[in-house]
Amino acid sequence: MERWLPVGQSRQRTGIRHIPLPELDVWLLLLTLALCGLGLIMVYSASQALAYTDYGNPAYFFERQLLWLGLGLVGLVICAKIDYHRWVQLAPFLTIATLVLLAAVLVPHIGYEVQGARRWIYFGSFDLQPSVLAQFLVVVAGAVWLDRLGSRIQDLRDGVFNYSWKVAVVALLVVMEKDLGSAVVLSVTALGLLWLAGIRVRHLAGLAGTCVVGALLLVRAEPYRTTRLLSYLNPFAHKLGSGFQAVQALYSLGVGGIFGTGLNGAVSPAQLLPEAHTDFIFAIIGEELGLVGTLLVLLLFAGFAWRGVRAARNAPDRLGVLLAGGVTIWIVGQALINIGGVTDTIPSTGVPLTFISYGGTSLALSLAATGILLNVSARQRRVGFGNARANHRGRNGRSLHPSHRSGGGPEAD
Repeated sequence: MERWLPVGQSRQRTGIRHIPLPELDVWLLLLTLALCGLGLIMVYSASQALAYTDYGNPAYFFERQLLWLGLGLVGLVICAKIDYHRWVQLAPFLTIATLVLLAAVLVPHIGYEVQGARRWIYFGSFDLQPSVLAQFLVVVAGAVWLDRLGSRIQDLRDGVFNYSWKVAVVALLVVMEKDLGSAVVLSVTALGLLWLAGIRVRHLAGLAGTCVVGALLLVRAEPYRTTRLLSYLNPFAHKLGSGFQAVQALYSLGVGGIFGTGLNGAVSPAQLLPEAHTDFIFAIIGEELGLVGTLLVLLLFAGFAWRGVRAARNAPDRLGVLLAGGVTIWIVGQALINIGGVTDTIPSTGVPLTFISYGGTSLALSLAATGILLNVSARQRRVGFGNARANHRGRNGRSLHPSHRSGGGPEAD
């Protein structure tokens, strides 16, 4: 994806308020539905033994995942039909709501603590995870913030710091919930948006280094995080302790072979692998569907990335590029972080596999974000490929990247 973006075009209107459904990117929609469908199958297969033992209903988790999928698809359709420029007006309300929920989850009797982490607010039998909403906020509001900054993102104080402190506040609230994994995903997404916006490489490298140092300090601050990091370096040395889950995940992937043991054929969900239907569902895919199943998942996410990059490259204005690119980075990036943790390629962070893992808030908001991506893609289709590409270049054919503009002045709000 090219890093240059047009400046000063975010307020441009095409005169279209709603996008008819037939104009949406059919490939992107089919890839999303395929991932969600695979997720439903694997959630049922991985959770039925636990669901029967704890709730007397083998379809307990499946039924809730199906309900959240329905709500998420409603969100996808709504976001796909709303002109993505409307998020400029909606971003302040989304920011306030997210900050209120992030603060509320830290209050006893409002937010509930599970395994030492306070991440959930319960509404009856349903739960809301504000840290996922924070990731959605960084994608949507972050794109709006960067769009307003325009060429000022090239300036360290007036641009980079102006954006970074807002993201830092959100990330700090997420860290206070003891949800370092979500903070990592949030930070990766924010850095990706900065790269798309045209930040100077040295500034981006400095921010990335600061994030790495901050993450290491947070790991040292909590003994369980330090233990998890050590078990990542040599999980088999801790296979009966902190490395148990990582070792069992690797065993599950190995047992599956090429074609797997078949659905419901995995031993791990019922007896050996904790969190099989949530963070470690990729290991169950490897065990039951084999190498073929894991490659299918990777190909589906690769296809999603392809369509997302295409939508961003051909977006008619700067805001569209940032929104489409941000959604793609968030969804595909989180999936790769999850898969990396399950395969012990990187330390496990406890984030779900997008569209596939059990988890209502993550599924619903990921689908809503996909709706925004569909809207950007559809608007490019209505404007026309030639016009969209022309909008990225000046009359003399030169790039409109801020560093190439004469004067290099800031964008007028």
